[in-house]
Amino acid sequence: MVKKGQKLRSYSHEFKMEAIRLHIEEGWTYRRIMEHMGIPDRHRLKVWMKKYKQLGEFGLMDQRGRREEYIDQARYVQKLKRENSMLKKCLKIWMQEVQPISIRQSRK
Repeated sequence: MVKKGQKLRSYSHEFKMEAIRLHIEEGWTYRRIMEHMGIPDRHRLKVWMKKYKQLGEFGLMDQRGRREEYIDQARYVQKLKRENSMLKKCLKIWMQEVQPISIRQSRK
């Protein structure tokens, strides 16, 4: 919880990515990263790591008030491709169910 008069510190995207890289690629512990980069709170590193694992680099960007600027186009395209794939599968199943009905009706 923020206390009255407390200064809040913000970190750049590059700073966060460097901390993540040190942990993932170099195998540094949170304590070592904190000491090396001057981060006073280990919880902050854990939050960055959780967001990075969930959303990738997009999760580390500040999304307050400027969400439209940060829309990840590649992620959106992948979502649309998944939706198209699902709709194609549904259409195929639906056509298999409807086709025998239409063949039976045409034979009458």
